[in-house]
Amino acid sequence: MKVWATAQFRATDVAAAVIDHPAALAGAALEPPGRPHRLRRIVRGPQDDPRWARPALAGLLALTAILYLWDLGASGWANAFYSAAVQAGTKSWTAFFFGSSDASNFITVDKPPASLWVMEISARVFGVNAWSILVPQALEGVAAVALVYMTVRRWFTPAAGLLAGAVLALTPVAALMFRFNNPDALLTLLLTGAMYATVRALEGARTRWLVLAMTLVGFGFLTKMLQAFLVVPAILLVFLVAAPTPLRDRLRKLAIAGVALLVSAGWWVAIVQLVPAADRPYIGGSQDNSILNLIFGYNGFGRITGAESGSVGGGGAAGSRWGPTGWNRLFLADFGGQISWLLPGALILLGAGLWLTRRAPRTDRMRAAFFLWGGSLVVTCAVISYASGIIHPYYTVVMAPAVAALVGMGVTVLWKRRAQWFSRLALAGALAATAIWSYVLLGRSPDWYPALRTAVIVVGLAAAVALAAMPKVRGRMAAGIGAAGLCAALAGPAAYTVDTVLTPHSGAIPSAGPTLTSTLGGGPGGGFAGGAPNGFGGGGANPPAGGFGGAGLSPPTGFNGPPSANGGGAGAPGAPGVSTGGGPGGFLNASTPGRALRALLTASASHYTWAAAVVDSNSAAGYQLATGDPIMAIGGFNGTDPAPTLAEFEAYVQQGRVHYFIAGGGGAGGGGFGGFGGGGASTNASAITSWVAGHFTAQTVDGVTVYDLSQPQSTGAQ
Repeated sequence: MKVWATAQFRATDVAAAVIDHPAALAGAALEPPGRPHRLRRIVRGPQDDPRWARPALAGLLALTAILYLWDLGASGWANAFYSAAVQAGTKSWTAFFFGSSDASNFITVDKPPASLWVMEISARVFGVNAWSILVPQALEGVAAVALVYMTVRRWFTPAAGLLAGAVLALTPVAALMFRFNNPDALLTLLLTGAMYATVRALEGARTRWLVLAMTLVGFGFLTKMLQAFLVVPAILLVFLVAAPTPLRDRLRKLAIAGVALLVSAGWWVAIVQLVPAADRPYIGGSQDNSILNLIFGYNGFGRITGAESGSVGGGGAAGSRWGPTGWNRLFLADFGGQISWLLPGALILLGAGLWLTRRAPRTDRMRAAFFLWGGSLVVTCAVISYASGIIHPYYTVVMAPAVAALVGMGVTVLWKRRAQWFSRLALAGALAATAIWSYVLLGRSPDWYPALRTAVIVVGLAAAVALAAMPKVRGRMAAGIGAAGLCAALAGPAAYTVDTVLTPHSGAIPSAGPTLTSTLGGGPGGGFAGGAPNGFGGGGANPPAGGFGGAGLSPPTGFNGPPSANGGGAGAPGAPGVSTGGGPGGFLNASTPGRALRALLTASASHYTWAAAVVDSNSAAGYQLATGDPIMAIGGFNGTDPAPTLAEFEAYVQQGRVHYFIAGGGGAGGGGFGGFGGGGASTNASAITSWVAGHFTAQTVDGVTVYDLSQPQSTGAQ
């Protein structure tokens, strides 16, 4: 009877138990009838948790889910480049495995396919639509918040975990990317899971948890390649120093974990490398159809040095195309409002935590936690700050869990010790720095709720002064000061997050928060958008037709197509919007074909391998999403990949495999992107465009130039 009564717990408690202790729950199923206490602990949480801890966690996760799921479909296809690949993966298992842009498997996206797999499974179950593509990222965001709570809570307090989770949920770039379909959402979740597994590994030098941590990093590599490895130095160093086992055993366990990392990151790479090129799609983003070239070149060291073959406009001087590099990059216009709100305070709290534990034993958990989260944050900050290659502000989402954890741990540790002058002044300093920096960030949009800016600086500094000057304050007054300080610290990022949630986002480079009044940073990375916090088009829907803002450098004609409400083909399944008459799209935005053009492309598409071909993947994506038929993306994402060659394209046409060629893509086909920065689209794409124009008759459909490749001019195609 006692055992039966113990088993009668609510379904909500079971869900919380699975989130917090999945392995323990599996073990509890085997618990003998005489030991029900373990099951109770799983359901109710640790015995020393206050009664409010689990309801508060449930409330945090529920509010995060609402925040990330709210009006999610308003963004339509979001990044149509990846949405088109999801569509392809639902029609072809080959496209699913390789991450092809089209179901006929001409070329892959320029990233590994792990994030696509998650979306494609959802789309296979629920159909290809905006919700089936975007909801997985929102749920990944909720899971990331839960993991941050679990990780911080294990060695600190429930309050620390809740604060860390709230900070992550309210980070603007997190709200942006967990509502978008770029790979960064899954990458952030996997790396957060790796940190949790590392904490578990440190508790008893447990090999299986360290192996799990490296396996999660390995799958992070299959999500976004070398960026996933930025957390590895911190994980390995902290385990080597702090694991409670002899040095020889630590080295042995690290060697085993290294094997796990190699296997989990390399199995897909090995398969792709071993499959003959003729039996798989071209590896998008590479210059030689090699996955290794993609790993170490375009998606690897080229991002750091700037020498990226096939990049936007080709290689160039450090920082010349993607904004200024340096220690302050994360605080400039493009990056500041995305991630840096609590960054100064988090670094102060990191320093304070390490100072307080400077004399602690080697295995001290508090110091290990600060080293783990702080080390990963510092390494990631340094790489992003000084990288000269392609870097976008939304890459900083992987920093958000570390900032959140440091804030949660640091605030609660120092608050508990606030009677000590060092802890009190460090906490007050972190709060003052946060309030001042929030004031600066909010000032970059002075007409956007100016009263909020005033309230943040006044309340934040007042709370900091009160905290520093009144060490003996207790009870309600202390709680009031603490609450005021937290509100001041979180008000700015929370407001940016709400604005991000209420604004539809589309295109290749989304940005969180309101429009800025000036670029405040100089250089192309901060100047293209003119009045937006993003170097390419700002943070809402697509930029206005005809340019990239008023203040910055305007790219050449053809670089950007007409605006689209959703970034996908108008009228495509699951993508709200109306036909705007055609739009060739461009490097950053998907095409928006009108009804006549869609009807033309779909009329006899089943007789061809590709219904049409167009330069660059974003242009192809819009047509593909609108018609549901494979579209060949000449030159891949940038239009710079050497695929296909002119001879190969001529052969496809002669074999009757491609029906139409659509001019006006963002690459050489449109004539615009090729002039940007001196590099431009590939010679192949330019040659194909010229060959088509010289051998086939152009027609205009919905304002778009189209060539019927089945009807050569009277002189005949050679």
